[in-house]
This record gives sequence, C-alpha cells and structure tokens, in this order.
Amino acid sequence: MARVAQRTLGNSKRSVFPVGLGCMGFSWGYRDKSVDSAAAMDVIRRAIDLGVDHFDTADVYGPFTNEALVGRAIGDRRDRVVIATKAGLIVEDQATYRFRRDGRPEHIREACDASLERLGVDAIDLYYLHRIDPGVPIEETWGAMGELVAAGKVRHLGVSEASVEELERIFPIHPVTAVQSELSLWTRDYLTGVVPWCAARGVSFVAFAPLGRGFLTGSIASDARFDSEDFRSTLPRFGAEAVAENQRIVASVRAVAARRGVTPAQIALAWVLAQGERVLVIPGTQRRKYLEENVAAADLDLTPGDLEELDAVPAPLGGRY
Repeated sequence: MARVAQRTLGNSKRSVFPVGLGCMGFSWGYRDKSVDSAAAMDVIRRAIDLGVDHFDTADVYGPFTNEALVGRAIGDRRDRVVIATKAGLIVEDQATYRFRRDGRPEHIREACDASLERLGVDAIDLYYLHRIDPGVPIEETWGAMGELVAAGKVRHLGVSEASVEELERIFPIHPVTAVQSELSLWTRDYLTGVVPWCAARGVSFVAFAPLGRGFLTGSIASDARFDSEDFRSTLPRFGAEAVAENQRIVASVRAVAARRGVTPAQIALAWVLAQGERVLVIPGTQRRKYLEENVAAADLDLTPGDLEELDAVPAPLGGRY
C-alpha cells in the first residue's frame, strides 16, 4: 500500500497520491495489442490497491472507449478515487491522430453528458478543457464549464496546455483546480511560467508524459522505429535521427539511477515531483510491473546533487509535436 504523503488537489478539499495513472494508452496512442480490456482493468484495479486514487482519461481516447473502460474498472470503488476526464477535442482522423478543437458551449455540455454516461458516474471529479479553441472566446467555453459545476455534473475544473495569459483570463470566471500539461526531463517549457503561476495560486499542475512518452525509461533503443499505429510515429522527437541523438539524455538519467539503485523511470518521475508540492504526475502503463515501479517513485527523495545533475540534462532533438 502506498505510504507517501498525499498532495492537495488544487482548491478542492481532496488530496491525492502524487502518482496517478494516465489511462490513454489502454485504448489509444501507444496501445499494446497484447493487452486486452480485462488486462487493462486489472492494471487499474491493482493501482487502486496500491493507493493510486487519481485516474485520467478523455472522451477522445479510443475515441470514447477509454472512459467506459475506466468506469468499469473502478466500479464499486468509485468513492476511493478521483476521475478526471476532458472535452474540447473531436477526432477527425483516427488513423493519423488528427483532431480539431471545439470549445463551443453546446459541445461542452453535450460532451459532459456523454462522458457521465460512459463513465457510469453521477459527477465528474475533475473536468478539463482538453485544448483551447482559438475560434471561441475562452471566456465563453469556461463559463459553460462553470455552469456544469453549478448543475452538479462536475466538481472541479481544469485546463490543458494553457498559457499564463489564458489562465489569467479564466481564473476570475471560475476557479482553476488543475492545469495539465507536459512536463518531464526533456520537456521543461512550463517551469518558467505556468508551474510558478499554479504554485502561487494553489492550483495543481498535473504532468502528463512525465516519462517522455516512454523514452526516459531507457527502454527505447537507438535504432527503434515506430509503426503508423503508434502515436509516437507522428512526433519529431521519435524520428530516427532524434531517437539516436536523444540517447544522451537517457544516459544521464541512467547514471543517476545506477547510483541510487533505482530505475531510470523512477528517477524521471521523482525529478518531476521535485518541481513543487503542487505538482502531480500521471504516467501511463499497461503493465503491473511498471505500475508498481511508478508508484514506488513517489517514495524517492532526490538529493541536491541528483537534482543538479538532472537539471543539466541536455535539451532533446526534435519538437514535442
């Protein structure tokens, strides 16, 4: 059972274990076809047994099937967990992972009702705007989301990939409980703006892809290639040249891991958690072994020397998208 101190979830009265579970990979993006829905639900249930109480999904994962999977897996242990899901994206081409943004209030309302039904819950604990739609004033979108809280369909609101300027625009309309964006040893953009903004206002920063979409685990060889069904095949950092060049980042993480007697993944997660008490991580995995490793990372305190060495890790070759 997890024994690490929990962290407060934004402005809510709820605390959660620092390491949550990102559930996208069970249905979308990186899916291992050898992992069926029964095995996926087993991982989710094992996570709850270990003390994980923060599960992240979205309507576009699958699309739609991921929410239903999460809801079934949690089942009668609903009161023990925080379920986070998202709206604001529509899948245009599943094969190429092409989306379009839709922040219209009517879409947000319809998406919320559909998510409630798929999850099999009366209220969504944390509802994110998945991406901000430049074609709709964010104040209108956020206002509609606030109405969902007033209606009792949603308990708390979050937003993904928002800038400080955008956060300042929506914060007076309805409190922001969490900001979800990518943060890892090879993606540090938000450390200079959004993470400090969250810390100053008691907002949680939820880091997705804290393991660099698997790269920081050290399990991806320098000659690795990704087929078209793997979301990473569309990302510049996972092109042939970048995968080979970015091994130097993994080498640095491995060195610290070897010294501490832990895995590179655990070092990578511990580094993200060390960026502030309001920071949470939601690594994804489809294997119980890696789930247990990830949970154990919350117990790992990095030394000042470890942090200095990791802070000096070189920037990656290739953009995020």
